[in-house]
Amino acid sequence: MKRFAALFERIDRTTSTNEKVGAMADYFRASDEADAAWALFFLTGLKLKRVLPAGKLGEWAREWSGIPDWLFRECYSTVGDFAELVCLLMPDGPAEVGTALSVSEWVTTRLERLRSLPPREQRDQVREWVEMTRGTERFLLLKMVTGSLRVGVSRTLVERGIAKATGLDPAVVAHRLSGDWAPTAAGYRVIVAAGESGSDRSKPYPFYLASPLEELPEALGPIEDWQLEWKWDGIRAQIIRRDGVTSLWSRGDERLTERFPEILEGAARLDSGTVVDGEILAWRNGGPLPFAALQRRIGRTSLSKGVLNRYPVAFCAYDLMEHGGVDVRGTALIERRRFLEALVQRNRSLRIVLSEVVRPPTWSAAGELRSTSRAKGVEGLMLKRLTSVYGVGRTRGDWWKWKIDPLSVDCVLTLAEPGHGRRANLLTDYTFAVWDNGHLVPFAKAYSGLTDEEIGELDRWIRQHTTGRYGPARVVEPVRVYELGFEGIQRSSRHRSGVAVRFPRILRIRGDKRATEADTLESLRRLIPADPDEEPGLFDGLG
Repeated sequence: MKRFAALFERIDRTTSTNEKVGAMADYFRASDEADAAWALFFLTGLKLKRVLPAGKLGEWAREWSGIPDWLFRECYSTVGDFAELVCLLMPDGPAEVGTALSVSEWVTTRLERLRSLPPREQRDQVREWVEMTRGTERFLLLKMVTGSLRVGVSRTLVERGIAKATGLDPAVVAHRLSGDWAPTAAGYRVIVAAGESGSDRSKPYPFYLASPLEELPEALGPIEDWQLEWKWDGIRAQIIRRDGVTSLWSRGDERLTERFPEILEGAARLDSGTVVDGEILAWRNGGPLPFAALQRRIGRTSLSKGVLNRYPVAFCAYDLMEHGGVDVRGTALIERRRFLEALVQRNRSLRIVLSEVVRPPTWSAAGELRSTSRAKGVEGLMLKRLTSVYGVGRTRGDWWKWKIDPLSVDCVLTLAEPGHGRRANLLTDYTFAVWDNGHLVPFAKAYSGLTDEEIGELDRWIRQHTTGRYGPARVVEPVRVYELGFEGIQRSSRHRSGVAVRFPRILRIRGDKRATEADTLESLRRLIPADPDEEPGLFDGLG
C-alpha cells in the first residue's frame, strides 16, 4: 500500500506524460503480481463496489474530530470530499504501523470483511484504520471504502506504462485490457505474458477513435483520398463471432450480449472468425431513431416482446477488424471496406446494416451535406483516409469527426460546486438555469469549456457573490450569462425542468447580455425532437 501511495503521489505531482509512464513502469516492475493487478484495476478507471456511503464517513468524521457541526460544514464546503476531510482532521498514525499491508490484502481481505460487519463494528473498524494510517495511504484506503477512488491518468498512459515495464507492444497491452479481466495474480500474468497470452477468445480489440476536425477539411487534401460516412449517434460496439460463439462489447468494455438479443440473432449468421466495428442504433423503417429511444433499451434487464417491438435496434457496421480468423487491422481501409460489404451482403440480416458511404464531389459539397445531419438524425460526418490502417486509441491524422455545430442556449449561472482531483479547491462544476414564468429553472450542469484563467476569475467571483449554500455547493447571484452548447435534448421526468441535455459544455461567456435576456424553458422545449413513442409503425420485416 505504501508503494501504491508513492505511485499515486508521483502521478499527481507531474503533468509530464513521460514521467507518469515512467512512474507506472517502475511500480509494475517492483510489485508482486497480486498488487500489480489491483493497481492496474484502479489505474484503468475501474471501481470497487462501494462498502460504505461517503455520507456515513462524514457522519463518523464529525464524531471523531469533535469539532462543532457548523465548523465541520464549513470545512467540508471548502474541501468538498469526505475522505480528504478525514485525512486533514485526524492526526496521522505512526509511520511504522499499517503500511506493511499490500493493496491486494486491503481489498480482498480487510474491505471484504468490513462489508459483512454490522454498522457499529464498521465504524469502529474504520476508526482503527484511520488511526493506523497516514497521508496518501489513508486517503486511498478511504476512497476504496467509498468506491470512489480515481487516479488522474488516462488508460493510454497506463497501457504505455505496462508496455515499458514488460517490453510488450502497447497495442498488445491495449487488446489484453479490453473486455473482462480479473484483478488477480493469474489475471495479471495473462496481461503481461510474452507471446500469445491465451486470453478469452471473446475479447474485443481496442477501438480506434477519431479526432475532432479543428480546421477546414480542404487542408486534408483531395476529397478523393477520403471515405466519408455519417457520424451515427448510438453505442459504439464490436460484434465478435469466434468458434461458433457471438459476443457484443461496448467501447466501455461492457459486455452487451444479453442486452440486444436481436443483434445477436442477426450476428449468428456471420462467418466464424469475424470481428466487426460499428454502432448500436435505435432503428426503424430503414433509419435511426433519436438516441432517447435507445436509452429506453439501455437500462432494461427485462426485455419483453413489447419492449423489443417498441424500441427496435440494429447494428450499423462500418469497419472490419478480423476476417476469416485473421487480424486485418493492418490492411488499408479501402480493402477492409470491400471485405465488410461482402460480409454484410452474405449475412442478409436487417439487424446488421452497412454504414452508408457518401460521395460528395468536393469539400464544399460535403459541407452542404453535413448541414443536413440533424434532420437525418446523425451528428455530422466521419472522414477516414482510404489508405488508413485500423489504429489503437485516438491516433490523429487518418480518422476525423466533422460534427455539426451544437445546439445552444443562453442561460444563467445559479450554482457552483468544487471540482475533483487537482480542482478540488476550485469551484468548477456549474449549474445553469433558464427562465420559466418569471423564475429561473435549473436544467443542466457543466464543467468544461472555460480556460484555466477564466476558471480562476470565476472562482473568485463566486466566492464574493455567494448568497446561500447546500453543503459544498454555493448559490450565487443570478446575474452572469453563458452560452451553453449540447449535442442533444429530450424530455425527462427526473429533472425539474422536464428536459435533459447530452454532453453540455460552456461555449462562451455572454458579458454582453443581462440575466433577463437569457433564454426560456419554452425555447429549450422547441429543440426537442419528436418522441419516438409517438411515431407510428414498428420495425417491420425483422424476423
